[in-house]
Amino acid sequence: MSQPKESGVFQPYIPASANLPEFTLRALIMGTVLGMIFGASSLYLVLKVGLTVSASIPVAVIAITLFRMMHKMGANDSTILENSITQTAGSAGESLAFGLGVTMPAILILGFDLEIYRVMLVAILGGLLGILLMIPMRRTMIVEKHHELKYPEGTACAEVLKAAATDSSRQAAGESSDPNAQSDANRRAKIIFGGFFIGLIYKVGNIALKGWKDTVEFVFPAPLKGGSIGTEISPELLGVGYIIGPKIASIMAAGGVLSYMLLIPLIKFFGDGLLKPLAPATKLISEMSPHEIRGAYILYIGAGAVATGGLISLARAMPLIWRSLAAGLSGFGGNKIALTDTDKKTIPRTEQSIHMKWVVIGALAIIAVITVATPLHMNLLGALLILVFGFLFATVSSQLTGQIGQSSNPISGMTVATLLFTCLIFLLMGWIGGQYYVTALSVGAIVCIASSVAGCTSQDLKTGYLVGSTPRYQQYAILIGAFCSALILGPILLKLNDASTVYVPIAEIAPGLQTDVSKLKEVAQLQGPQAAQDTGTYKVWHKTDNVQSPAGKYLVNANGQVMYLVDPGINGTHTKRPDGSEVKKYDAPKAVLISYIIKGILDGELPWALVLFGVIIALTLEMSGIPSLAFAVGVYLPLASSAPLFIGGMIRWLVDLRNSKLEKNKHLSEDEQQAAGDRSEGVLLSSGYIAGGALAGIVIAFSAGIMTDFDKKIGDWALANNPFFEGMKADALSLIPFGLIAIMLYLVGREKIKPAKPSDKKASN
Repeated sequence: MSQPKESGVFQPYIPASANLPEFTLRALIMGTVLGMIFGASSLYLVLKVGLTVSASIPVAVIAITLFRMMHKMGANDSTILENSITQTAGSAGESLAFGLGVTMPAILILGFDLEIYRVMLVAILGGLLGILLMIPMRRTMIVEKHHELKYPEGTACAEVLKAAATDSSRQAAGESSDPNAQSDANRRAKIIFGGFFIGLIYKVGNIALKGWKDTVEFVFPAPLKGGSIGTEISPELLGVGYIIGPKIASIMAAGGVLSYMLLIPLIKFFGDGLLKPLAPATKLISEMSPHEIRGAYILYIGAGAVATGGLISLARAMPLIWRSLAAGLSGFGGNKIALTDTDKKTIPRTEQSIHMKWVVIGALAIIAVITVATPLHMNLLGALLILVFGFLFATVSSQLTGQIGQSSNPISGMTVATLLFTCLIFLLMGWIGGQYYVTALSVGAIVCIASSVAGCTSQDLKTGYLVGSTPRYQQYAILIGAFCSALILGPILLKLNDASTVYVPIAEIAPGLQTDVSKLKEVAQLQGPQAAQDTGTYKVWHKTDNVQSPAGKYLVNANGQVMYLVDPGINGTHTKRPDGSEVKKYDAPKAVLISYIIKGILDGELPWALVLFGVIIALTLEMSGIPSLAFAVGVYLPLASSAPLFIGGMIRWLVDLRNSKLEKNKHLSEDEQQAAGDRSEGVLLSSGYIAGGALAGIVIAFSAGIMTDFDKKIGDWALANNPFFEGMKADALSLIPFGLIAIMLYLVGREKIKPAKPSDKKASN
């Protein structure tokens, strides 16, 4: 018999009165280790393509599988609350990796070093700050906005955990006495794990094995020259679109349509006849592809729109946020610094968070460390900006995660907005030039990581809210998981860069280049594969202009003669070493944008007109009654990323439209029909798609990053022999497998029409 539900009061799967093992050592260790693994693979992916996928669901699926294997070997079976703690601790690595990969490589592009202490400090301080800032917002974002913010991936993760619930968990949930509970749980588990394997096999076959194109695109000729439409045929994005529903998915896709079908063609139309590049681009518009135009112009417009939409969203949420903060701060002046036994008896287990006093002390301690940390080149103003922008974008990130999911959360857009404001303030203070690059980047990096981890934390707390976890234990778990992942991601980032760094002899760049060696203090040696050929020690020259030679890092001998240009492995341009060996570079597309903004403002070259265009777009939408933030995200993201969300949303619309016409659903209100749709089998299959597609990222990273020869051979074979991957019909053929999983999602989502029993027919007669 299921738990009774009070009218208007949400009841989690495991009631607050239940006493199940939860914050156990095995759950914490497993989650932390999985978080490190997913963090490493996510860091690789963000350096290659600038995107990652939330790790919560894959971690949950792996944890469930490992715990079941341990149970078969004699260990106690895990509870749903233990699984929740594992996925919470394991989710932090991916969000940290994204923040690091988006920001810290920019320091190489700006001509400085990836110092290990700087990278680790940014990761640790940003991660912990994001979690602490999210704790007082839990009641607002998770509890009070429960019906408004769906947290699609968090909800999907909760469904995965419930589908795999063990006997003890189902008994605590009150399902044990229901004769159909076991069969229903098994059926739901089969749908989720079936979707998981479909998503996993699909993504591995698509990306790692080059079975078919991962993005299909059509570029329009005149009169819509420069216009294009495309979609990433991704199972995880299709699943996210189904869960968030047609409204948000349509608004996001509309933003992409504005960019790719209007703004880019307009730029092409007016700029095609220009005889010299139009800043900030360095290439003629007539020679630029739609994607190059997006990178040169649209990203700035999208950044302005995202920043404005975020500020408006924050302003609207401020009353709720203030009430949440006031409630948390109400006990700050008391003598208690932790929950006492009396507190634990009076406050339900499912409402117990880390005490607000510790949150405030922790946040202030982090700001103090940021201020005095030498590697960050920080000052008091920079630390205060981190606190202000961190709170601002942690809030926006949490809300956006609730609307569109962590994987589609435009954290890089928020980072762009942070850097825009920070560098503008620096400009007004007269702080210009290369010495303030690192300070501005440190502000942006810590805010970026804090925003990313805050969104991840809110998603995990949503999962815990649905299944009945103790928030305090979840907060402990993600703090530990984030700290441990931060310790290893810095060294991994440096090793990836060192392995692909090329020391270019100066004779190939600017023969005879010299500098005043007496002004240089820093020393360095060659790292990576070339270190064996030259063991000498050199002075380091960080050149910030393009006079005589490109800006960048140079190694200088004792006589002032420049010996090498240090071409970094991340965003470097030299792909061959002096011995002729090939080097695989990392593009780090988001970090390039970050470096452009910092140099653009502090050197007086930012295209403010483009940023203001984005601001006007967001304000126009708000005046029209359309939520600007979701639309702005669509403007910023590639249309190929928002298109599969739209397709998933449309499938959800068709499913809900069909199900609403069934006799048993006709009497339901609109909210009740929406709630029924959120519990449907389509959501379960979508959850599986998301899990499988995300987990495939590890396989893809392994294939591309380690099995490089295999990856190259598969790619060469596909280019020559696979019509689904290359050729005139490749786009059309690649839609076939995507169409199959989309049709399957529609068929599974439809409610089954049960034939009426003979007794029912007699009664109706």
